[in-house]
Amino acid sequence: MNKYRFKIVCWPQFICWVVIIGIGCGWDKSPLTSEVGNSYQEVLETQQPALPPDYDLLFIGNSLTYTNNLPKLVEMEGAKNGISLGVHSIAKPNYAIVDHWAEGKVQMLIKTGTYDYVIIQQGSSSQEDGYAMLVNEGKKYAEICESNGSELAYFMVWPSITYYHTFDRVVQNYSSGARINNAILCPVGLEWKKYFDRTSDFSYYGPDGFHPSYKGSQVAAEVIFKSLFNVK
Repeated sequence: MNKYRFKIVCWPQFICWVVIIGIGCGWDKSPLTSEVGNSYQEVLETQQPALPPDYDLLFIGNSLTYTNNLPKLVEMEGAKNGISLGVHSIAKPNYAIVDHWAEGKVQMLIKTGTYDYVIIQQGSSSQEDGYAMLVNEGKKYAEICESNGSELAYFMVWPSITYYHTFDRVVQNYSSGARINNAILCPVGLEWKKYFDRTSDFSYYGPDGFHPSYKGSQVAAEVIFKSLFNVK
């Protein structure tokens, strides 16, 4: 009983002390005191800006790039290996590299000289028109990258399960396009096919049989990172 009586007797005194302290401090209602957690973090970020990344990457592609946020997964691969990466992405549904070039935004970004690596990707490109884009449009990317201090890389993709019989042609066309334009090859599709042929496990594909599952995107991120930075 005593402890409860003590609380009742002392509670008004406690309120008085709070009011006195509040008046003495001006009762500051700034965001820093009313939302200490969030505001304090913002203050820390302002006072201690993040260090610039070791390398900046620009991804140019379509839904095979933005599904599961592949650029972010590549950034995470870098962190695991002690390399900080800044990633930027321009990826739109059903876009080929010729579509991005026609819009003109990729040229403006590359010309800033910000990016160490520019990673391009389009559909499976097993047919002649797709191959021609990888070579001819790819040459435009290669030239603008060379002029602005960037290295060009080809993100080799894969066909849908329905067109699995075209897989070898996809591998051949991406490999040839990268070789002709003196670009880095990130052979994701080839690594997928090796795994499929060895295990008959197609879990790298998502439910639609074309876009990657999260597991498939993780494998893609690992292959891209290792290809760019020559990691075994």
